[in-house]
Amino acid sequence: MAKYETLLPRFLKYVKTNTRSNPDSKTIPTDPKEVAFLKTLAQELTDLGLQDVHTQPQSGYVVATLPANDDGKTPILGYIAHIDTADFNAENIDPQIHENYDGESDIPLSKDGKWVLKTSDFPALHDYKGQTLITTDGTTLLGADDKSGAAEIMTAMEYYMAHPEVKHGEIRVGFAPDEETGTGADHFDAKDFNTKYAYTVDGGPLGELEYETFNAAQTTVEIQGNEVHTATAKGVMVNALQVGIDYHNLIPAGDRPELTDGRQGFFHLFKMSGTPDHAKLVYIIRDHDRKVFEQRKQELQNIADKLNTEFGEERVKIETHDQYYNMREILEKDMTPVKLAQAAMENLDIKPNIYPVRGGTDGSKISFMGIPTPNLFAGGENMHSRYEFVSAQTMEKAVDLILEINKLNSDQSK
Repeated sequence: MAKYETLLPRFLKYVKTNTRSNPDSKTIPTDPKEVAFLKTLAQELTDLGLQDVHTQPQSGYVVATLPANDDGKTPILGYIAHIDTADFNAENIDPQIHENYDGESDIPLSKDGKWVLKTSDFPALHDYKGQTLITTDGTTLLGADDKSGAAEIMTAMEYYMAHPEVKHGEIRVGFAPDEETGTGADHFDAKDFNTKYAYTVDGGPLGELEYETFNAAQTTVEIQGNEVHTATAKGVMVNALQVGIDYHNLIPAGDRPELTDGRQGFFHLFKMSGTPDHAKLVYIIRDHDRKVFEQRKQELQNIADKLNTEFGEERVKIETHDQYYNMREILEKDMTPVKLAQAAMENLDIKPNIYPVRGGTDGSKISFMGIPTPNLFAGGENMHSRYEFVSAQTMEKAVDLILEINKLNSDQSK
């Protein structure tokens, strides 16, 4: 088989299946649609001839093994992609294919002209001259995050099965639910996966190689008011909504995601609801520096303490839980998988783009489970939106990268 002939058809097939995860669910995986799709991937792996295809019962991950054929002592590598999509419409996805894009024109998405992928809004489009772009029809997201990664991993495994003469060490693949809810890797069985190193194939444009992520936490602020009739409110009413506003105004005004970049952390208010009697605010806290991260968590507690002191009673309660940590803490102790990926990119004339991720991946958690897991590009741009797109050529390069990493891994172990 040609190396890429099944890649685009596979990707299109994957994205047309709705696998949106459910952040309000307590099941694992969070949505039956994910379970059904993972079963189809397990069958596809079995049909390709991979071994030990199974589902981890506590996590829902589908895992499979490609046995080594290099007769060496090659460290086992793993490749992981998540199959769920984010909280944007994922029903009736209708991917649009734009061949030989000119790199200059706006791309109409919807037939009514309402939704357009504009170069003025998304100047990265200029980087894709002559390439085939897959976009949405403007009514849904695309799902390249991360079905591009899933298709790339599956296509690489298919290539190995069709070309047994291509030498490689033992390889594990894992397809994950619930990355978008932030819970998928919580139950991952690293011992069962049993690799020396792994990669999440879940990055963006060509060349992305990431081993530094945010530290992340979520804080819920509960405010108990004292609601009385407005006619007799003076000196008696405590309006929980107003206290919520006061609370938020005590957070440093510049520490917001829309005002920060690079390694600058932030507080992000992403939910606020309530009545004068009771209000609720939900924040996410992000910072690359663990010490500053801990200070940020304490700062939210200090604001609650200040307000409670002024009230003379506890009206503001907060609860904070950590979500994931900066994988750099683990990877800087052993940069082998990063150096391996970087060398593979250079061999393929791909310029590595290494930078701190303003987010996290499943690799953030898996790295702390004992498997250092940096993140490789998968090709998607404008993720989680109707403007999401991916280049077919970038997806092909991602397949090349997987193959080249395995080649170098095998060569270096001889």
